[in-house]
Amino acid sequence: MDVMGDKATLLETGRFVQPADFSESTGDLSQPMDRDETGEAAEEARLRVAAETGDVEAMSVLGALLLRRGDLDGAEPHLRAATAAGDRAAANNLGVLLYQRGYADDAAGWWRIAAVAGSAAAAHALGRHHRERGDEPAAEYWLRQSAEQGHALGAYALADLLEHRGDAGAEPWMRTAAERGHREAAYRLARTLDRRLGPEGDIGDDHGAGAEAEQWYRQAAARGHRRAALHLGAILERRGALKEAGRWYLTSAKDGEARAACALGFLLRDAGDTESAAVWWLRAAQDGDGNAANALGALHAERGEPQTAERWYRAAMDAGDDNGAHNLGLLCAEQGRTAQAEQWYRRAAYAGHREAANALAILLLQGGDTAGAEPWFSKAAEAGSVDAAFNLGILFAGRGEEAVALRWYERAAAAGHTEAALQVGIARLRDGDEATAERHLRCAAGGGSAEAAYRLATVLDARRPPVPAHSLGEPVHTEKSECEEWYERAASQGHRRAQVRVGMLAAARGDVVEAARWYREAAEAGSRNGAFNLGLLLAREGSDPEAAVWWARAADAGHGRAALRLALVYARRGELAEGQRWADRAVELGPAEVSERAARLRDALREELSA
Repeated sequence: MDVMGDKATLLETGRFVQPADFSESTGDLSQPMDRDETGEAAEEARLRVAAETGDVEAMSVLGALLLRRGDLDGAEPHLRAATAAGDRAAANNLGVLLYQRGYADDAAGWWRIAAVAGSAAAAHALGRHHRERGDEPAAEYWLRQSAEQGHALGAYALADLLEHRGDAGAEPWMRTAAERGHREAAYRLARTLDRRLGPEGDIGDDHGAGAEAEQWYRQAAARGHRRAALHLGAILERRGALKEAGRWYLTSAKDGEARAACALGFLLRDAGDTESAAVWWLRAAQDGDGNAANALGALHAERGEPQTAERWYRAAMDAGDDNGAHNLGLLCAEQGRTAQAEQWYRRAAYAGHREAANALAILLLQGGDTAGAEPWFSKAAEAGSVDAAFNLGILFAGRGEEAVALRWYERAAAAGHTEAALQVGIARLRDGDEATAERHLRCAAGGGSAEAAYRLATVLDARRPPVPAHSLGEPVHTEKSECEEWYERAASQGHRRAQVRVGMLAAARGDVVEAARWYREAAEAGSRNGAFNLGLLLAREGSDPEAAVWWARAADAGHGRAALRLALVYARRGELAEGQRWADRAVELGPAEVSERAARLRDALREELSA
């Protein structure tokens, strides 16, 4: 029989209940059961005297007291005598006694007598007995009798039976049991409400249901339900109430919930307390939590302890966590153990781990096995791996199948992949669909792609009205346009063409210092246009020698105009041979206009040298 209830109920535990819960289980005892030993001894003596005089109530309570203590032989005569006198509590407890002796059918007979006499506890016990026997109609009848009398355990057992059938009437009875303090009912009611909110239990979608779920989790957790404390901690963590979340995780973890210990470890790690995190991960991992074992493996890998990391990854794998095999693959790949990495990736991939399938495909692709890589990329992408969808786009683009590549790029972009959005933007620009291109470029640029920010800026730049003519150093406009802001974002991320463009825009505003800064940054990063423009700026400021240095760097990188400028510099200095050499270089580099001018200069220098 599937048992999910509190340990307070006899039929759920298969043993007699703890003293503090006995009255809840039997339901008909008239005396409290939490007195100290001295008081209980005095009470027992009083009850014995009264029972010997024929007091039925005393017989019933004395029998219950002895039953609670485990003295079945001593309890039975008193319970039978009280039952014979018509005491329903005694009949119920006699059923409990017989059930403990292994006489379930005899116990059911006495429970029936008590239940017919109005005992809600006996009706509950009888309903559970019939459910164990597979007689669900009889079970429902008696459990409903118990529940309708306000018995919390009866309401819970009835809800459990109805829920097992898929009956919509289960929830009201689960709520009734929860309202009467049944902690398992409160937990299961919270889980039902939680499932309606989606996989993450996002209370933003339905604040009322989310708040109610949290309320029931709190009630169950306050009564010691460790899984409720775990879920309550997760809700609070998502909300950002980390301190309170940590307290509930701690409560649950101390009660033996491995997932709570693992979650507490991640909370401590994020707070910077790695040592304490490791303690809780260790505790969770030793209790069989694969996620905690993976976390320990990653921690030891970061510390440069690959052997210990591997041991914990294997432990995660043994716990049934496929991430363990995936992480083993990553560890082996980092160490250059390609064959072992492939082995572990395959194991995780065959188990359905999508990122392992993607990693396996990359490994095969790097080894030149394109045919072997494609199915794994496809499997990973179909399973929801965004990186795999992007990689399929790269694979098909490399084959020249642009239409297929674009479909995969669009799929990855729709899931938020920055580089995929950039590729879609580029493709749409190529097709002339500027509106769609801009939308994807904005997504990619917002995701941190410097190239997307630069291309978006060029799209916006092309729409701007022409800038009026100006003289160097004369301000034309002071406000930055949106395109300049995107250029600057790309430039600040090290995009060399964007740095050159920002420098040009700064020069257009008359900000020579800012322009020189961006040109220099681009030039030092290897931009020949940056070096050429920096040379122009320096020459206009009268720094010809330094300008020549930057032009030489640009010309060496293949910039024809820079070579022509150098030829003119050396010609003016009278260094005709050097000037002719740079003129020859400019002719080679072009473009056509530069080649034509450089050829005329070269010929003039040649004539001068031969004169």
